[in-house]
Amino acid sequence: MKHPVDLYVGQRIRQRRWEIDMTQQQLAEKVGIRFQQIQKYETGANRVSASRLWDIAAATGVPVSHFFEGFDERAANDQRPAGGRAAAE
Repeated sequence: MKHPVDLYVGQRIRQRRWEIDMTQQQLAEKVGIRFQQIQKYETGANRVSASRLWDIAAATGVPVSHFFEGFDERAANDQRPAGGRAAAE
């Protein structure tokens, strides 16, 4: 199951890319990866590492915190399956 944070961060990456009229290919080139990896980040299929998120933030001209703004941790915890890891872990 995809983690709510991964889904949210991916959505925020896509949203920012659209705001600055950048293609997945252009972002991938700036970050030094293939566009397919950007697709996986944006759908939440793959988690974005801290260093990669740092690179994406720099390439799109925003602070790393931009990708977490508006995230509601309580709502995300409500969507997690029973037996999932606690937010404090």
